[in-house]
Amino acid sequence: MSTSARSQPKAAGERAYHWVKDRILDGRFEGGQLLSEGEIATALEISRTPVREAFLRLEVEGLLKLYPKRGALVVPVSANEVGEVTQARILVESHAAETVIGRGEHTEVADRMAALLTEQRAVEVPRDTARFSVLDRRFHATLVEAAGNSLLTQFYSGLHDRQLRMANSALHRSPGRYSAILDEHEGLCGLLRAGDGNGFRTALVSHITGTHGALLDS
Repeated sequence: MSTSARSQPKAAGERAYHWVKDRILDGRFEGGQLLSEGEIATALEISRTPVREAFLRLEVEGLLKLYPKRGALVVPVSANEVGEVTQARILVESHAAETVIGRGEHTEVADRMAALLTEQRAVEVPRDTARFSVLDRRFHATLVEAAGNSLLTQFYSGLHDRQLRMANSALHRSPGRYSAILDEHEGLCGLLRAGDGNGFRTALVSHITGTHGALLDS
């Protein structure tokens, strides 16, 4: 078998994996929805085997739950997961703010965050909620990366998929959060620029719990 022939199933599996995962993270496949191998295979014009492999990978990541002969259930975001991610983000981002303020780098970092906020304001919502959420994540990650702690940056990077999924889900459930997030980002930039670590943490707690809280509303 040629190298090209061997690579085709792998390429199909990667395509199926990213196609399904993107739709879970941006909310097109909602929590509780049952996915069929056959429907995905038909949509991508590939066989069921690479779709099955993609489903297995996504089950390992906690995004799908497989049921033999029935399909794959999109795992809903749980209240426990929301609470844990909220707590982790507040701890890491607050520490990052204190670090850059202590180094006297807060003005420069706030300027970089403000540039991302400008991009976020230009996004057409709700049509491009996924782009809005990506920029939201980059806004916060900019602060964490600026702190320069490689272990915390790596840990925070591991929250990437959960952050995107939670943000997209919250915005779909609570459209009023679009404008609130922009205003809150503006406030966070101002507090960081002023070197107000305590004020930043207080505003951050309100900001993150305000968005994540939409996921807990019945």
